[in-house]
Amino acid sequence: MTDTTVNFNPSAEEIVEIAFLAAKEVEKYNIKPRVALLTYSNFGSADGEDAIKMRKAVELLQQLHPEMMMDGEMQAHLPFQVELLKENYPFSRLVEGGANILIFPNLSASNIAYNLVKEIANIEKIGPFLLGLHKPVHLLQLGSTTREIVNMIAISVVDAQ
Repeated sequence: MTDTTVNFNPSAEEIVEIAFLAAKEVEKYNIKPRVALLTYSNFGSADGEDAIKMRKAVELLQQLHPEMMMDGEMQAHLPFQVELLKENYPFSRLVEGGANILIFPNLSASNIAYNLVKEIANIEKIGPFLLGLHKPVHLLQLGSTTREIVNMIAISVVDAQ
């Protein structure tokens, strides 16, 4: 999930950079990035500010990184409900496997989603990572478990090498 801690209201151009950096980070773990740009709109169904921004970011990403497996703008459930995505939006590049990177339109949406998923799913989280800096920087969230702290230390050590 991006960006959960830093960019309050990124522009479409900044969202492109965030998506690209997140995809490169995921590739470091030998996972093929599959990026969904999220908002309340599905492929042009609404024209509010966030929908337009995410639509523009998708267009820019397709121009700058045509090799990237990504799509949007779409609602948050579609990258996980692939049959629904396939049935209603068969043209989507994500119909054959959904997404493993979620790009949000602003800090409020992403931070709310991050914290809800963390609490409801009772998962062990890794991150947040600050990407795009000259040195590796990672954050520990309030209430991080010992295991989460150890995981972040291990990732930081590997990144620093």
